[in-house]
Amino acid sequence: MDRRILITAALIILALLSAGCSGGEGGGGPHGQQGGGGGGNNVAVTPGSLNATETADILYLREEEKLARDAYTHFSDLYGTQVFSNIAASEQTHMDALGTLIDRYALDDPVRPATGEFTNATLQQTYDRLTAEGSASEIEALKVAARIEETDIVDLAAASARTDNTDVRQVYASLMMGSENHLRSFVRNLGQSGVEYRPAVLSDDDYDEIIGGGTLVPSY
Repeated sequence: MDRRILITAALIILALLSAGCSGGEGGGGPHGQQGGGGGGNNVAVTPGSLNATETADILYLREEEKLARDAYTHFSDLYGTQVFSNIAASEQTHMDALGTLIDRYALDDPVRPATGEFTNATLQQTYDRLTAEGSASEIEALKVAARIEETDIVDLAAASARTDNTDVRQVYASLMMGSENHLRSFVRNLGQSGVEYRPAVLSDDDYDEIIGGGTLVPSY
């Protein structure tokens, strides 16, 4: 992943689309935004069409964000650490952003209401494994959380490269910025406990660039 090119392109898309944002009503489907600011959910766009790959990406990422939310909620309940509860709430806004795309393109939402339950069998297995690993200790939970954010960043970048729909790419760009912020938060908490985290999914160069960067302001 050439992260510099992807982020530059994402920022250009956000800048171009910001002129089309209205300041009024939120998106009227059942997945309306919760917080997030910036009006990114009100982009005045005419939906294009989605191919099978684009559809699969949206549905997968929707559940992948649920995995993050549910895992952090589990760790928050287990350890009472504020970083988990704060970022779990942020992951809900990420889910809502993808829910807006599901509404816009009239897709069948794969999300199950129960915490820790997933339609995608691979994500179910991943959730079960990661929550078991993170239940060993708070440090292990922070490491698991950092790996989740690394995976989200890579998957969002790959999905963005597979679509030409500007509204979809805007959502992915904003979520990728949020995931980079989350990764920095988890790594910072590990550092405060004397643990140096190194990437498990990202390349060393991409990881170092993200960790060395400042906080980004996503639309969601």
